[in-house]
Parts: sequence; structure tokens; C-alpha cells
Amino acid sequence: MKTAKAIFAGAALTLLAASGATAQQGMTGTISKVDEASGKVAIQQTQGGTVGASSGAAPEEFKVQDGLLFNAIKPGDKVTFTVTDTGGVKTITKLEKQ
Repeated sequence: MKTAKAIFAGAALTLLAASGATAQQGMTGTISKVDEASGKVAIQQTQGGTVGASSGAAPEEFKVQDGLLFNAIKPGDKVTFTVTDTGGVKTITKLEKQ
């Protein structure tokens, strides 16, 4: 019985580690809205996949980590960014114009 619990605990830790690694992948997109008052940026993510894939996904709003300069970005800018998800809040931790 202890062996089964140890195996389950190990599998759970592996799953958590794997999900944490994917939570910080770099993504690309286009800035669609900059809301400095609320500390958020909306980004239309670039769709990967095959030619002709639908790119109709709605822009997603992200909270901006302290220190990111709002005056350096504007709607229409193509960017690469990194997001972390903490407690259901997606926060941009790194943003670079392309």
C-alpha cells in the first residue's frame, strides 16, 4: 500500500513539474489593446499549425508584471512574450517587440 502511495505521489510531482514548464513558454502575437489604467494588455496570439488554419481567436487580456513599460508598446505591434499563470491570473513576465 505504501508503494502505491509513493508511486502516485511521484506521478503527481512529475505532472506538476511538466505543467509548470509549459506555463512559461514563449508565445507570439499582436497587441490589440493597451490599458495602462488597469495594468493589462490584450494580445491576439499567432496561431500555429497548418497553412489556412483559422486565426479568428479572440484577443486575450494579460496582467502586466511591474516594470513593463506601457509607453514602449501600442496596438498593432507584433511581440514575443512569456506568461506565467499563478492562481488563475495570467501575467506577462517578458515582452519584446519583433
